[in-house]
Amino acid sequence: MLATVLATSAALLATPITALLGHRALRRTANARLLRIDTPHGIDEQRFVRIGGIEQWISIRGEDTANPVMVEIHGGPGASHSVFGVRTRSWEKHFTVVRWDMRGAGKTFGRSGPEGQGEMSFARLYEDAVDVTRYARERLGADRVVLVASSLGSVFGLRLARSHPELYSAYVGTDQNILDAGRDTSVHEALLARLRAAGKDKDAAAVEEMGSDPRRLTADQRAAYDKLTASSDPLTLDTLKSVVLRSLWFSPLHSLRELGQYFAGMKFSAQLTPALAGFDDRADGTRFELPFFIFQGDRDVITPADRALAFFDDVEAPVKEFALIEDASHFASFRHPDRFLDLMLTRVRPAAVMASGAATAS
Repeated sequence: MLATVLATSAALLATPITALLGHRALRRTANARLLRIDTPHGIDEQRFVRIGGIEQWISIRGEDTANPVMVEIHGGPGASHSVFGVRTRSWEKHFTVVRWDMRGAGKTFGRSGPEGQGEMSFARLYEDAVDVTRYARERLGADRVVLVASSLGSVFGLRLARSHPELYSAYVGTDQNILDAGRDTSVHEALLARLRAAGKDKDAAAVEEMGSDPRRLTADQRAAYDKLTASSDPLTLDTLKSVVLRSLWFSPLHSLRELGQYFAGMKFSAQLTPALAGFDDRADGTRFELPFFIFQGDRDVITPADRALAFFDDVEAPVKEFALIEDASHFASFRHPDRFLDLMLTRVRPAAVMASGAATAS
C-alpha cells in the first residue's frame, strides 16, 4: 500500500539529517514533555510482549485507565502508528490507546531484524491481532475494546470485527480499505486522469500498460503504481510530508537508527501485499454484530470515500454511522486528529459504552 511511497519519500529527510540535527533534538525534547502522563490513574507503558512466538512492541497510554480502551491496527504494510503519539495526545484524555507494531514493523522489526519475524502471512498477523486484543483486555481489565483500524489495518479490522464481536465494543474504520478482487477500477481510472491532466503522459502510459487488475501486478509494478497514486495528488503528497514524515523525524520514541529500521520494516513487510489482491470484502459478509463506523477523508485517492460508503451502505449492524473528514486524503485521522476525536466522542463512545453494558448484562 503506502510502504513504498513512504520509503521513497524518506529521501526528504536527507537535508535535516545533515543540517538540522540540533533542531530535531530540541523538538524531540519538547515532544517528550508533551507526551508525559502524570495523572493519578494514568498509564504510560511501552514494552515488548511475546505474541505469536516473537517479541512484539505494545504501547498502552492514557490519562485514566477507567476510560474506554482503543486498540489500533496500523496500515502500511509495516507503517507503525507509534510515530503519531504527539499528534494524538488529546485522544489519551478520553481513551486508553493501545498501539502495536506488527511483526515486520517498527520496533518489533527492529527488535530482531528480518530473520526474527517468523511467519509473514495475513493469517499469522490476524492471529497476532487477536492475541494483542486479548492482552490489552487482560492488562486493563476491559471486557471489550474499541477497534480502530486504518488503511491496510482495516483489511484485518473488518475480519476481526466480523469474527470476534465478543472482543470489541465497536469497530471504527478510517482510511477504510475495501477489497473486491479487482472489480472496481475507479482508483485506476482516477490515477490515469490525474496523470494526463498534469501532462505526465509517460507515467500514464506505464499505468495503462500495467492494467487495472491488482492481481496481475508484479512487486515492482505495485511499488511504482502506489508511488504514482500518492505523488500525483497534491493533498496526499502534502500529508506525507507535513504529517507522516514530520511525525517520524520529530518522534521522541525513535532514534535515527530506529528511523532506519522503520523504513526497512516497511520494505520487508511489502511481501504481504500480493496476497491481498484476491480478497473480497463483500463476499466475506456485510453483517456485523457490533456498532460499526467509518470515518473517511473526503479527498482520499488511495482508499476513496465513495468505495467505503458503497460498502457501508450494505452493512447490517446494531448501530452504524459514516462520516467524512473534510480536507483530508489518506491519514485523515492524523491530519485532523481533533476532528477524529470529536467523532470518537460524539458517535463511537456512547455506542461502545452501551454495547459493553449490554454484553455485561447478558
